[in-house]
Amino acid sequence: MTTTLQSYIAGQWIGREAAQPLRSAIDGKVVASTHREALDFEQALHHARSAGLPALLGMDFQERAERLKALAKYLQTHKERLYAMSAHTGATRADGWIDIEGGAGTLAAYAGVGRNELPSGNLVHEGPVQSLGKKGGFAGTHILVPRHGVAVHINAFNFPVWGLLEKFAPSFLAGMPCIGKPATATSYLTEAAVRLMVESGLLPDGSLQLVIGGTGDLLDRLDGSDVVTFTGSADTAATLRVHPNLVRHSVPFNAEADSLNCAILAPDVSPDDEEFDLFVKEVAREMTTKAGQKCTAIRRAIVPRQHLDAVATRLRARLAKVVTGDPAREDVRMGALASHAQCDDVQARVAQLLQGAEQLYGAADGFVPVGEGVSEGAFFAPTLLLSRQPLTHDAVHDVEAFGPVSTLMAYDGLDEALALAARGRGSLVGTLVTRDPKIAAHVVPVAARLHGRLLVLDREAAVESTGHGSPLPQLKHGGPGRAGGGEELGGVRAVWHYMQRTAVQGSPAMLSAITGEYVRGAPLHESELHPFRKHFEDLRIGDSLLTHRRTVAEADLVAFGGISGDYFYMHFDDIAARASPFGKRIAHGYFVLSAAAGLFVSPAPGPVLANYGLDTLRFIKPVGIGDTIRARLTCKRKIDRNRSDANGQGQGVVAWDVTVTNQDDAVVASYDILTLVAKKQAGTSDGDPAISTSQR
Repeated sequence: MTTTLQSYIAGQWIGREAAQPLRSAIDGKVVASTHREALDFEQALHHARSAGLPALLGMDFQERAERLKALAKYLQTHKERLYAMSAHTGATRADGWIDIEGGAGTLAAYAGVGRNELPSGNLVHEGPVQSLGKKGGFAGTHILVPRHGVAVHINAFNFPVWGLLEKFAPSFLAGMPCIGKPATATSYLTEAAVRLMVESGLLPDGSLQLVIGGTGDLLDRLDGSDVVTFTGSADTAATLRVHPNLVRHSVPFNAEADSLNCAILAPDVSPDDEEFDLFVKEVAREMTTKAGQKCTAIRRAIVPRQHLDAVATRLRARLAKVVTGDPAREDVRMGALASHAQCDDVQARVAQLLQGAEQLYGAADGFVPVGEGVSEGAFFAPTLLLSRQPLTHDAVHDVEAFGPVSTLMAYDGLDEALALAARGRGSLVGTLVTRDPKIAAHVVPVAARLHGRLLVLDREAAVESTGHGSPLPQLKHGGPGRAGGGEELGGVRAVWHYMQRTAVQGSPAMLSAITGEYVRGAPLHESELHPFRKHFEDLRIGDSLLTHRRTVAEADLVAFGGISGDYFYMHFDDIAARASPFGKRIAHGYFVLSAAAGLFVSPAPGPVLANYGLDTLRFIKPVGIGDTIRARLTCKRKIDRNRSDANGQGQGVVAWDVTVTNQDDAVVASYDILTLVAKKQAGTSDGDPAISTSQR
């Protein structure tokens, strides 16, 4: 009995009457149907704006990150429900791992981005603050704020779970409700994933809605605060990009399109090298993983002409070992295409490619899918083509067969290889297999202009390499030209794509109030209580300490050199130092850093638990023997990560602005230190008698 899929709109599951049947890619049986009911997209957007947006912005970055972490754990706990359905898409267990656990892993990765890189609150101070006047009373900086719009995510059929979650994670973290529209062919798996997320109780109302079927007039109803993202064919991306309403309202549009990605075997690699087999393995893996249905798959394998036969022989041998069929069988390594329509499309495109190429391996080489009922499945043989004169063969650079298909291309000289790579007119990813760092240094800057990501593969990297076709949350996913010209993932940058960047100008006091961070020149709060004696809750931005002074003596340089082992001539050779631009011996920079810590530290046990980092360190002026230094320590930024230690003691992170000045009040060193600060136990109080506010 088949299931009628349902859309999730305005907190309700909609769909009872079956419409389009969706067939299993393995045996052709109907596994689900889309629903016939029309969707009210005005209602969907209203719900996202009136319920989803307030719910998301009622939390801050840290709280939304915790939700993502919990969602990742929930999906991992219930992943077998998704694996069972994933097989109908033609995916093997390994393919499903990329999609299902890769999707959950992306949620977890963005939970980490939120917890470790984003502040409390809903405003990001991008910085740095720049003085715009001569007297220090006028400055400017950049902030990022929620757009107060809706993100519409339109996804491809090949990764029904990961495709949704890799877009959902950063937009959710940015405080933007989402409407997800999966490709119809495999939407039953996306629907199953969304049902799990809704069942978890972790999704704020209106933060995620699901569209099964067409988007109707959804794009016509968007405005300039919204965002549209798309993954799929370059042709569809081009059509959506010029949608009249998106153009009219300047709705940001991000496309990640299929591209003719390449792998280049460098001329320094011979058939006897380990790298030669790495190249063959990478091409074969990209042909057969997800049955080649990856926007990052290697479509063009560019090899030195003298090694063409050796590469072809080894590739044929490796492809001949690939068992294709029902993914439920343990011996199967490649499943089916997502649909019979996809089979027809791939076959048609292979026919186009064969007008200027020859077939080295394919269905005629003993291709027989294994398993019960597979005769009705959407199976396609791994197909290896050869273009001996690729510079004169346009189709291989223009036509993509979105399946287990790749074309070998011969080149003469590295510059010709780069010219062939460029014929793709923009790719998501390219791989260079080489042993020679000089070749890598030559190829990468040239190839980078037309690739979103480049993998340089040798035997050392291969030990841990995630492979040519694996986008990672930490790195940008997207590419120029044909690949769509957009960017996804890339760590915190993906979050910023869903936020508005704004330049702000004003006095330091105003900028400090706006950003929630101390800006130099803003009012300081000084009290009898050392800032390090205050618990996290009682610290205020601008709480500050101006230390006593210390005069640097020659003995300090000698002692520090003895402790550190740093006997650099500028610290110990009077003659050489006098001939230097400084004209004298100077103190070690790290001595200045250490001396400043000695000036502002409060040594007794207290709320400050640990110093775990130092940022933006600059040594601005030299400190010589006889100079007198002092430090100012100011609470710059507080981040409540809602964490506790093993004993239940709450903790927060505090960034302190430190400036070290000399006897002329000139800044000699500047940096931020990061500390872990305890929260108060219930019923305790710091007592903080403020005694002055100054502009010092």
